[in-house]
Amino acid sequence: MAAERTGTDGAAGERRQLLNVAYRLLGSLTEAEDAVQEAYARWYALPAGRRQEVLAPGAWLTTVTGRVCLDVLGSARARRERYVGAWLPEPLPGPGHHAFTADAVDIAGAVDTAGAVDTADIADQIVLDESVEMAFLVVLESMTPAERVAFVLHDVFRYPFAEIAAVLGRSPAACKQLASSARRRIGTAPASAAAAAPATARAGTVRRVKEAWQSKDIAALVAVLDPAAVLTADGGGLAGAVLRPVEGGTLIAQYMLAVADRAPGLELLERPVNGTPGLVARRAGAVLTVASFDLAPDGRVSRIWVVRNPEKLRPWAR
Repeated sequence: MAAERTGTDGAAGERRQLLNVAYRLLGSLTEAEDAVQEAYARWYALPAGRRQEVLAPGAWLTTVTGRVCLDVLGSARARRERYVGAWLPEPLPGPGHHAFTADAVDIAGAVDTAGAVDTADIADQIVLDESVEMAFLVVLESMTPAERVAFVLHDVFRYPFAEIAAVLGRSPAACKQLASSARRRIGTAPASAAAAAPATARAGTVRRVKEAWQSKDIAALVAVLDPAAVLTADGGGLAGAVLRPVEGGTLIAQYMLAVADRAPGLELLERPVNGTPGLVARRAGAVLTVASFDLAPDGRVSRIWVVRNPEKLRPWAR
């Protein structure tokens, strides 16, 4: 496992690592926090003498957190069958999100402010790397719960299969097979050129999308979109969003401009989303939409993920 500390204080110091594991496993900050809280509840429910016998509290907590996440993933499929429209992972704000939302004086009606600060604090604990990019998290959603746990713990966090076996209740060899199956799913996913593109180039592409949208220039918008681009929106039945993916650069451009016509006073900002250049739309200081992008090999936009469900935008309300 990761570097361990001994004793009760060591257990308390594992929270950041556990949140990072749980977010990647679940794609939800709220569910990640709940899973970590449950793991700590079970830890402190142990008799004091039993806790003292645990030489690696972090390993114990990771095992329990992994098991809780496995249970959540198992029930998530049934819950998402009832979800209105597409389900997308919760987008993460960048390190500078405090500054650009500091003037948000009226966020009532956009998010539940009672939960905003807590979730924003959780977001601050997440390490932003390729394993939290929206394109990667969306591929993780195609895996079975066991595949996802085995893959994330081994390939992302480098935990040995012998320890993953304790999480999944399977043999190390079976866990290795699960991770291998998950890698095949990664391999069959549409290729992403975003990670290989320089940050300035990625930001430049997103800026062109923003400028074309603001100027309602459909030709410029079509030019920056791959002809086979796909836009997926998540409103969760709580905010207006197209229920099915919009396919094709021209149709996406038409859809985006139709949204612009219906959204007077909307302010579009370039902000990091899950560690990569994205766009945030707000009105009167309230964040209403967060969009992230993936690029085709020629640098045009191949995927757009739009999150409008206010319950998933709480970290952006600070």
